[in-house]
Amino acid sequence: MGRGHWLKKRIIPILTVLLAVAITIVLFIYRDKVADFGNYGYLGAFLVSLISCATIILPVPGIVVLFALGADPNLNPVLVGLAGATGGVIGEITGFMAGYGGRGMIQGKGRMYAMVENWMRRWGGWAIFVFAAAPLPIVDVAGVVAGAIGYPVWKFLLIAWPGKSLKYIILVLAGAWGWDVVMGWFG
Repeated sequence: MGRGHWLKKRIIPILTVLLAVAITIVLFIYRDKVADFGNYGYLGAFLVSLISCATIILPVPGIVVLFALGADPNLNPVLVGLAGATGGVIGEITGFMAGYGGRGMIQGKGRMYAMVENWMRRWGGWAIFVFAAAPLPIVDVAGVVAGAIGYPVWKFLLIAWPGKSLKYIILVLAGAWGWDVVMGWFG
């Protein structure tokens, strides 16, 4: 076993996991600053989603900002949803990297992992689409599993984007249509 192989097999996966964890911690610490990106319209939707989806496990307020952006009459809710989905799916790369880099540490660990891995192997892209479209942030789990089983990153992103787009468009439209109702309760 050569030095390059050892480096690739041992050091790079560890660095990948550490990078994903570092990104998560930094974004969690500065989560209040992330919410300020909502003031930048479509770019803000993209950035908030990119940053909030780049965190693994720890919550960052991306969904709340997108919902509120739906109430902005100067913005098209569908375009806000698409911008958010684009940023969000790019942000999912950190979960994918954590799975890819930590595959030896996480494969076969836990019922949730085993269940998602089974679905990914059985249904492949359909499982990714459903996880991305689900109203819960479970696409993180799918990204980690996809990385761990060696699913191609380009394919993961290409399939997750329509699912995330569907979820975010519905979320932003709910914000657009329901904001007046919500505000009516308080006024």
